[in-house]
Amino acid sequence: MKIALINENSQAAKNELIFQTLKSVVEPMGHEVVNYGMYSAEDDHPLTYVQNGILAAVLLNSGAADFVITGCGTGEGAMLACNAFPKVLCGHIESPLDAYLFSQVNDGNCIALPFAENFGWGGELNLTYIFEKLFCTPGGGGYPKERVVPEQRNKKILDEVKAVTHRDLVTILKELDHELVKGALSGEHFTKHFFADCKDDDIADCVREILK
Repeated sequence: MKIALINENSQAAKNELIFQTLKSVVEPMGHEVVNYGMYSAEDDHPLTYVQNGILAAVLLNSGAADFVITGCGTGEGAMLACNAFPKVLCGHIESPLDAYLFSQVNDGNCIALPFAENFGWGGELNLTYIFEKLFCTPGGGGYPKERVVPEQRNKKILDEVKAVTHRDLVTILKELDHELVKGALSGEHFTKHFFADCKDDDIADCVREILK
């Protein structure tokens, strides 16, 4: 699994800590982590939580990433921004229990973390335990066992609902404010990572046009 990390401006100073914590947990599981920034509080390519949602949608819809880790101060704004887009199912995660249940019950592909709220001494330990429980077993297994069948059925229903209530991503990107979208896709290492991993030619062409 290819896991993308995205930080917005208010929590950019924590990027390296989050990146290293995530890698230490998931790389031994066989997953790859790609860091899309922001890389520091001084990063020349700032991202708002709305732009986190745009970037997450581009990565997930194009197949450049299989899962996105993002967040903001409270995690709420990033979650709302991500869920505004097609094929992004983002959960707000505060604890290892949240992470495990979101993975098993909701089988989403994105989480938003509160990187400022209650993130004090031991904050990196909570991140470690969250990442462990999020990826310890394939998503969608259900919990508890007697609820597996209806939970899996409801996930399929939700996917079908989102397919109807959302338009295709290329259309959305073209109709959003150009500078907003371009800013979301202008990170220092975006083009290197994205075009190497993108599996959707239409989205790739759209992104190239945006970045001209």
